[in-house]
Amino acid sequence: MPCPAIPTVSIIVPNYNHSRFLARRIGSILKQTFQDWELILLDDCSTDDSRSILCRYSGDPRVRIECNEVNSGSTFKQWNKGVRLARGKYVWIAESDDYADERLLERLVAVLEDDPAVTLAYCRSWRVSEDDRRIGFADYYLDYLDSRRWSADFCVNGREECQNYLVSSNTVPNASSAIFRRVLYERVGCADESLRMCGDWKVWAAMALEGKVAYLSEPLNYFRTHDTSVRSKSNKEALDIAEYLQVIRWILDRVTPTDAVLKSVCRRQAALWVPALMSARVPFSLKLAILKNVWAIDPHPIRRAVRPMIRTVREKIFRQPQSVQSVGTAAGS
Repeated sequence: MPCPAIPTVSIIVPNYNHSRFLARRIGSILKQTFQDWELILLDDCSTDDSRSILCRYSGDPRVRIECNEVNSGSTFKQWNKGVRLARGKYVWIAESDDYADERLLERLVAVLEDDPAVTLAYCRSWRVSEDDRRIGFADYYLDYLDSRRWSADFCVNGREECQNYLVSSNTVPNASSAIFRRVLYERVGCADESLRMCGDWKVWAAMALEGKVAYLSEPLNYFRTHDTSVRSKSNKEALDIAEYLQVIRWILDRVTPTDAVLKSVCRRQAALWVPALMSARVPFSLKLAILKNVWAIDPHPIRRAVRPMIRTVREKIFRQPQSVQSVGTAAGS
Protein backbone atom coordinates (compact mmCIF):
# COMPACT_ATOMS: atom_id res chain seq x y z
CA MET A 1 0.00 0.00 0.00
CA PRO A 2 1.30 3.51 -0.78
CA CYS A 3 2.28 5.67 2.20
CA PRO A 4 -0.23 8.41 2.99
CA ALA A 5 0.80 11.86 1.86
CA ILE A 6 2.53 13.98 4.48
CA PRO A 7 0.16 16.78 5.54
CA THR A 8 1.20 20.41 5.71
CA VAL A 9 -0.26 20.88 9.20
CA SER A 10 -0.56 18.55 12.16
CA ILE A 11 -3.43 19.63 14.38
CA ILE A 12 -3.13 18.41 17.97
CA VAL A 13 -6.13 18.53 20.31
CA PRO A 14 -5.04 17.67 23.87
CA ASN A 15 -8.16 16.95 25.91
CA TYR A 16 -8.98 16.34 29.54
CA ASN A 17 -12.61 16.40 30.70
CA HIS A 18 -13.79 18.88 28.08
CA SER A 19 -16.55 16.72 26.64
CA ARG A 20 -19.01 19.64 26.58
CA PHE A 21 -16.70 21.66 24.33
CA LEU A 22 -15.34 18.97 22.00
CA ALA A 23 -18.03 19.11 19.32
CA ARG A 24 -17.52 22.86 18.86
CA ARG A 25 -13.73 22.47 18.92
CA ILE A 26 -13.50 19.65 16.40
CA GLY A 27 -16.26 21.07 14.25
CA SER A 28 -14.30 24.31 13.84
CA ILE A 29 -11.29 22.26 12.69
CA LEU A 30 -13.20 20.16 10.16
CA LYS A 31 -14.64 23.36 8.63
CA GLN A 32 -11.27 25.02 8.03
CA THR A 33 -10.88 26.44 4.52
CA PHE A 34 -7.32 25.06 4.51
CA GLN A 35 -7.72 21.27 4.37
CA ASP A 36 -4.20 19.81 4.05
CA TRP A 37 -3.93 18.53 7.60
CA GLU A 38 -3.97 15.56 9.93
CA LEU A 39 -5.85 15.65 13.24
CA ILE A 40 -4.39 14.04 16.36
CA LEU A 41 -6.93 13.76 19.17
CA LEU A 42 -5.37 13.12 22.58
CA ASP A 43 -7.29 12.21 25.71
CA ASP A 44 -5.50 12.31 29.06
CA CYS A 45 -7.61 9.71 30.86
CA SER A 46 -10.76 11.84 31.06
CA THR A 47 -13.43 10.90 33.56
CA ASP A 48 -16.29 12.44 31.59
CA ASP A 49 -17.79 11.41 28.24
CA SER A 50 -14.80 12.65 26.20
CA ARG A 51 -13.69 9.31 24.78
CA SER A 52 -17.05 8.40 23.32
CA ILE A 53 -17.23 11.83 21.67
CA LEU A 54 -13.71 11.52 20.24
CA CYS A 55 -14.49 8.06 18.88
CA ARG A 56 -17.20 9.56 16.68
CA TYR A 57 -14.40 10.86 14.45
CA SER A 58 -12.49 7.58 14.17
CA GLY A 59 -13.90 6.87 10.72
CA ASP A 60 -12.13 9.87 9.20
CA PRO A 61 -8.78 8.71 7.69
CA ARG A 62 -7.22 12.06 8.60
CA VAL A 63 -7.95 11.52 12.31
CA ARG A 64 -5.82 9.64 14.83
CA ILE A 65 -7.04 9.06 18.38
CA GLU A 66 -4.63 8.39 21.25
CA CYS A 67 -5.95 7.85 24.78
CA ASN A 68 -3.86 7.65 27.95
CA GLU A 69 -4.74 4.92 30.43
CA VAL A 70 -3.16 6.98 33.24
CA ASN A 71 -3.50 10.74 33.55
CA SER A 72 -0.21 12.48 32.73
CA GLY A 73 -0.95 15.43 35.02
CA SER A 74 0.63 17.80 32.50
CA THR A 75 -0.68 19.87 29.62
CA PHE A 76 2.83 20.12 28.23
CA LYS A 77 3.49 16.38 28.31
CA GLN A 78 0.45 16.10 26.07
CA TRP A 79 1.79 18.80 23.77
CA ASN A 80 5.06 16.94 23.39
CA LYS A 81 3.33 13.60 22.87
CA GLY A 82 1.26 15.14 20.11
CA VAL A 83 4.29 16.63 18.39
CA ARG A 84 6.09 13.28 18.54
CA LEU A 85 3.15 11.75 16.69
CA ALA A 86 2.92 14.62 14.19
CA ARG A 87 4.09 14.34 10.58
CA GLY A 88 3.25 17.83 9.35
CA LYS A 89 5.59 20.70 8.54
CA TYR A 90 3.62 22.95 10.87
CA VAL A 91 1.83 22.28 14.16
CA TRP A 92 -1.35 23.78 15.52
CA ILE A 93 -2.09 22.94 19.16
CA ALA A 94 -5.82 23.47 19.21
CA GLU A 95 -6.81 23.36 22.87
CA SER A 96 -9.92 21.26 23.45
CA ASP A 97 -12.05 23.99 25.03
CA ASP A 98 -11.37 26.65 22.39
CA TYR A 99 -12.59 27.00 18.80
CA ALA A 100 -11.58 28.84 15.64
CA ASP A 101 -12.74 30.90 12.72
CA GLU A 102 -12.76 28.73 9.60
CA ARG A 103 -9.98 30.85 8.03
CA LEU A 104 -7.45 30.55 10.87
CA LEU A 105 -5.29 27.88 9.22
CA GLU A 106 -5.48 29.47 5.79
CA ARG A 107 -4.28 32.84 7.08
CA LEU A 108 -1.53 31.62 9.41
CA VAL A 109 -0.13 28.94 7.10
CA ALA A 110 0.22 31.59 4.39
CA VAL A 111 2.36 33.72 6.74
CA LEU A 112 4.71 30.81 7.47
CA GLU A 113 4.90 29.80 3.82
CA ASP A 114 5.71 33.34 2.68
CA ASP A 115 8.72 33.78 5.00
CA PRO A 116 10.87 30.78 6.04
CA ALA A 117 12.42 32.91 8.81
CA VAL A 118 9.10 33.09 10.67
CA THR A 119 9.21 30.48 13.41
CA LEU A 120 5.90 31.29 15.08
CA ALA A 121 2.76 32.91 13.68
CA TYR A 122 -0.27 33.78 15.77
CA CYS A 123 -3.45 35.80 15.56
CA ARG A 124 -5.57 37.84 17.92
CA SER A 125 -8.02 35.98 20.13
CA TRP A 126 -11.46 36.70 21.43
CA ARG A 127 -12.16 35.70 25.02
CA VAL A 128 -15.42 33.79 25.26
CA SER A 129 -17.45 32.47 28.16
CA GLU A 130 -18.63 28.90 28.69
CA ASP A 131 -21.74 29.70 26.63
CA ASP A 132 -19.73 31.30 23.78
CA ARG A 133 -20.37 34.95 24.68
CA ARG A 134 -17.58 37.29 23.61
CA ILE A 135 -16.12 39.13 26.60
CA GLY A 136 -13.34 41.11 24.94
CA PHE A 137 -9.93 40.45 23.47
CA ALA A 138 -7.62 37.98 25.19
CA ASP A 139 -4.69 40.41 25.04
CA TYR A 140 -6.33 42.92 27.41
CA TYR A 141 -3.65 42.24 30.03
CA LEU A 142 -0.93 43.46 27.65
CA ASP A 143 -2.17 47.05 27.59
CA TYR A 144 0.53 48.05 30.09
CA LEU A 145 3.16 47.07 27.52
CA ASP A 146 1.56 48.85 24.57
CA SER A 147 -2.16 49.52 24.33
CA ARG A 148 -2.11 49.68 20.52
CA ARG A 149 0.51 47.14 19.45
CA TRP A 150 -1.80 44.14 19.11
CA SER A 151 -4.36 46.05 17.04
CA ALA A 152 -2.17 45.87 13.88
CA ASP A 153 -0.30 43.12 12.02
CA PHE A 154 3.46 42.81 12.51
CA CYS A 155 6.42 40.61 11.66
CA VAL A 156 9.44 41.23 13.89
CA ASN A 157 12.85 39.95 14.87
CA GLY A 158 12.26 37.30 17.53
CA ARG A 159 15.24 38.23 19.67
CA GLU A 160 14.02 41.82 19.85
CA GLU A 161 10.54 40.51 20.69
CA CYS A 162 12.05 38.69 23.66
CA GLN A 163 14.05 41.73 24.77
CA ASN A 164 11.12 44.14 24.57
CA TYR A 165 7.99 42.12 25.27
CA LEU A 166 8.31 38.39 25.99
CA VAL A 167 10.66 39.10 28.87
CA SER A 168 7.80 40.97 30.52
CA SER A 169 4.86 38.71 29.81
CA ASN A 170 3.53 35.86 27.72
CA THR A 171 2.40 37.86 24.71
CA VAL A 172 0.67 34.87 23.07
CA PRO A 173 -2.45 34.75 25.25
CA ASN A 174 -3.70 31.41 23.96
CA ALA A 175 -1.89 28.46 22.35
CA SER A 176 -4.83 27.83 20.04
CA SER A 177 -4.03 31.09 18.23
CA ALA A 178 -0.54 29.97 17.18
CA ILE A 179 1.04 27.80 14.49
CA PHE A 180 4.73 26.91 14.51
CA ARG A 181 7.35 24.89 12.66
CA ARG A 182 7.50 21.33 14.02
CA VAL A 183 11.22 20.84 13.39
CA LEU A 184 12.04 24.04 15.25
CA TYR A 185 9.85 23.11 18.22
CA GLU A 186 11.83 19.88 18.49
CA ARG A 187 15.13 21.68 18.01
CA VAL A 188 14.56 23.99 20.98
CA GLY A 189 13.78 21.04 23.21
CA CYS A 190 9.96 21.04 23.03
CA ALA A 191 7.80 22.34 25.91
CA ASP A 192 9.31 22.19 29.39
CA GLU A 193 7.32 19.45 31.12
CA SER A 194 8.45 20.59 34.57
CA LEU A 195 6.22 23.67 34.17
CA ARG A 196 2.51 23.40 34.85
CA MET A 197 1.42 26.82 33.69
CA CYS A 198 4.16 28.66 31.80
CA GLY A 199 5.52 25.99 29.46
CA ASP A 200 3.87 27.76 26.52
CA TRP A 201 5.50 31.09 27.35
CA LYS A 202 8.94 29.50 27.57
CA VAL A 203 8.66 27.58 24.30
CA TRP A 204 7.32 30.66 22.45
CA ALA A 205 10.39 32.57 23.63
CA ALA A 206 12.71 29.71 22.66
CA MET A 207 11.31 29.60 19.14
CA ALA A 208 11.28 33.39 18.84
CA LEU A 209 15.02 33.45 19.53
CA GLU A 210 15.53 31.32 16.40
CA GLY A 211 13.95 33.69 13.87
CA LYS A 212 10.95 35.98 13.40
CA VAL A 213 7.56 36.23 15.07
CA ALA A 214 4.52 37.14 12.96
CA TYR A 215 1.15 38.36 14.19
CA LEU A 216 -2.24 38.88 12.56
CA SER A 217 -4.55 41.35 14.26
CA GLU A 218 -7.70 39.78 12.84
CA PRO A 219 -9.28 37.81 15.73
CA LEU A 220 -9.55 34.29 14.29
CA ASN A 221 -9.32 32.37 17.55
CA TYR A 222 -11.84 31.98 20.38
CA PHE A 223 -10.19 31.45 23.77
CA ARG A 224 -12.61 30.03 26.30
CA THR A 225 -12.29 30.95 29.98
CA HIS A 226 -14.00 28.87 32.65
CA ASP A 227 -13.53 27.76 36.24
CA THR A 228 -12.11 24.32 35.40
CA SER A 229 -9.31 25.53 33.12
CA VAL A 230 -5.69 24.82 34.07
CA ARG A 231 -5.05 28.53 34.44
CA SER A 232 -8.03 29.03 36.73
CA LYS A 233 -6.86 26.20 39.01
CA SER A 234 -3.22 27.29 39.06
CA ASN A 235 -4.12 30.88 39.89
CA LYS A 236 -5.32 29.71 43.28
CA GLU A 237 -1.74 28.90 44.24
CA ALA A 238 1.57 30.75 44.19
CA LEU A 239 2.93 28.28 41.65
CA ASP A 240 2.10 30.68 38.85
CA ILE A 241 4.31 33.38 40.38
CA ALA A 242 7.20 30.95 40.82
CA GLU A 243 6.92 29.89 37.19
CA TYR A 244 6.63 33.48 35.92
CA LEU A 245 9.93 34.28 37.58
CA GLN A 246 11.55 31.09 36.32
CA VAL A 247 10.67 31.87 32.70
CA ILE A 248 11.73 35.51 32.99
CA ARG A 249 15.05 34.39 34.40
CA TRP A 250 15.46 31.92 31.51
CA ILE A 251 14.85 34.66 28.96
CA LEU A 252 17.20 37.10 30.73
CA ASP A 253 19.95 34.50 30.53
CA ARG A 254 19.68 34.79 26.72
CA VAL A 255 18.87 38.45 25.99
CA THR A 256 19.69 41.83 27.49
CA PRO A 257 16.73 44.22 27.63
CA THR A 258 17.09 47.94 28.11
CA ASP A 259 17.37 49.28 31.66
CA ALA A 260 13.85 50.69 31.36
CA VAL A 261 12.36 47.33 30.35
CA LEU A 262 14.22 45.48 33.11
CA LYS A 263 13.10 48.02 35.70
CA SER A 264 9.48 47.63 34.57
CA VAL A 265 9.75 43.83 34.74
CA CYS A 266 11.21 43.90 38.25
CA ARG A 267 8.66 46.41 39.52
CA ARG A 268 5.69 44.44 38.20
CA GLN A 269 6.99 41.12 39.46
CA ALA A 270 7.60 42.57 42.94
CA ALA A 271 3.89 43.29 43.14
CA LEU A 272 3.36 39.53 42.79
CA TRP A 273 6.19 37.88 44.71
CA VAL A 274 6.12 40.10 47.80
CA PRO A 275 2.52 39.18 48.75
CA ALA A 276 3.33 35.52 48.01
CA LEU A 277 6.26 35.57 50.43
CA MET A 278 4.09 37.22 53.07
CA SER A 279 1.30 34.68 52.71
CA ALA A 280 0.98 31.91 55.28
CA ARG A 281 -0.69 29.71 52.64
CA VAL A 282 2.38 29.51 50.39
CA PRO A 283 4.64 26.51 51.15
CA PHE A 284 8.14 27.33 52.37
CA SER A 285 9.73 25.38 49.51
CA LEU A 286 7.86 27.50 46.99
CA LYS A 287 8.93 30.68 48.76
CA LEU A 288 12.56 29.57 48.46
CA ALA A 289 12.12 28.94 44.74
CA ILE A 290 10.59 32.39 44.31
CA LEU A 291 13.40 34.08 46.24
CA LYS A 292 16.08 32.26 44.27
CA ASN A 293 14.76 33.61 40.99
CA VAL A 294 14.08 37.08 42.39
CA TRP A 295 17.70 37.48 43.42
CA ALA A 296 18.86 36.32 39.98
CA ILE A 297 16.54 38.72 38.13
CA ASP A 298 16.39 41.90 40.17
CA PRO A 299 19.54 43.89 41.06
CA HIS A 300 17.58 45.75 43.78
CA PRO A 301 14.95 43.34 45.19
CA ILE A 302 14.84 44.83 48.70
CA ARG A 303 14.27 48.34 47.41
CA ARG A 304 11.62 47.01 45.02
CA ALA A 305 9.82 45.17 47.82
CA VAL A 306 9.06 48.17 50.03
CA ARG A 307 5.92 49.47 48.32
CA PRO A 308 4.30 46.04 47.72
CA MET A 309 5.07 45.14 51.34
CA ILE A 310 3.39 48.26 52.68
CA ARG A 311 0.40 47.74 50.39
CA THR A 312 0.05 44.09 51.44
CA VAL A 313 0.18 44.96 55.15
CA ARG A 314 -2.33 47.76 54.65
CA GLU A 315 -4.72 45.41 52.83
CA LYS A 316 -4.47 42.83 55.60
CA ILE A 317 -5.26 45.45 58.24
CA PHE A 318 -8.12 47.21 56.52
CA ARG A 319 -9.64 44.41 54.45
CA GLN A 320 -13.22 43.66 55.50
CA PRO A 321 -14.17 39.98 55.95
CA GLN A 322 -16.86 40.12 53.28
CA SER A 323 -14.38 41.40 50.70
CA VAL A 324 -11.83 38.62 51.07
CA GLN A 325 -13.39 36.38 48.47
CA SER A 326 -13.78 39.11 45.87
CA VAL A 327 -10.22 40.32 46.39
CA GLY A 328 -8.89 36.80 46.00
CA THR A 329 -10.88 36.30 42.84
CA ALA A 330 -9.64 39.55 41.34
CA ALA A 331 -6.05 38.67 42.14
CA GLY A 332 -6.41 35.34 40.42
CA SER A 333 -8.08 36.57 37.27
